[in-house]
Amino acid sequence: MVISDIETPITDAVEQVGPTVVTVVGIVPGEMTFFGRSSDYPVSGSGVIISSEGYILTNNHVIEGTQDVSVILADGTEMAAEVIGADEFSDLAVLKVDDLIPATAPLGNSDNLKPGETVIAIGSPLGDFKNTVTVGVVSGTERSIQVNENYSMEGLIQTDAAINQGNSGGPLVNLAGEVVGINTLIVRGGSYGSAIAEGLGFAIPVNTAKAVAQQLIEKGYFSYPYLGIRWQWITPSIAARYGLPVNSGAYISHIASGSPADISGLEAGDILVQIGEQQLDDSNPFINVLYDFKPGETTTLSVVRNQESLTLDVTFGEHPAP
Repeated sequence: MVISDIETPITDAVEQVGPTVVTVVGIVPGEMTFFGRSSDYPVSGSGVIISSEGYILTNNHVIEGTQDVSVILADGTEMAAEVIGADEFSDLAVLKVDDLIPATAPLGNSDNLKPGETVIAIGSPLGDFKNTVTVGVVSGTERSIQVNENYSMEGLIQTDAAINQGNSGGPLVNLAGEVVGINTLIVRGGSYGSAIAEGLGFAIPVNTAKAVAQQLIEKGYFSYPYLGIRWQWITPSIAARYGLPVNSGAYISHIASGSPADISGLEAGDILVQIGEQQLDDSNPFINVLYDFKPGETTTLSVVRNQESLTLDVTFGEHPAP
């Protein structure tokens, strides 16, 4: 009897990373309604163990609004987990378990990814099919997805490896058995003209995930630059309706006392049109441009005030912890 050797780089990579992939389960508490309090309900996603101390990386949207979070290992063992920190804008969160973990996932260098490179997604689609493996390629890098009119997730890895509900937070793995991304979303059922979009999955590059996770572990939050304003995004239709002098920018409705914006000389009613060298427009939303800077960094703000253009110096603070 001849026994075939069926080991491949894919099976080797899955064997290496598979034990580090977990199913994340949380309970979202019910809310008071007109008919009384609604029932609590469970939500689930995926995650990957990234350190021997029991830290687990997942998506923020997997655990947002939950309580009593737990994780289920590949062998079915369930463990209570603590949310160490989460970040809405990068859609990343770090959990921690105190029990003995089976392994940790090796983290690769997402900057080296090339279109056409084979990648593997591992996760728990629908919460039931634990440690499901799907294979595809890197379809593209440095992709942007518009989250809302004020913010786009940028620098994403695009892949055609199947990613379904429940895969969120699981690893995207290369053939060396290294995690190169954290699966975060899929565009399904979209269309362009008469064409239907299929196989559009996206992952957060692991280099970004590592940087965010380090701060979440150290501080419980990710450090963003703080300006200290309340604002409304200006669209061409809003500009036309109110006769504004610009077609895009951030209309400042409030300045926090003593904030970097206050110190810089910004005033309520100003329209912020440029930060540093970057113009604010549909391709460069305010939040994305702001978060190109770091706390403590100094730059210039270009504003329009009563039809007059001004340039102000500002030194960003650190956004207060949530």
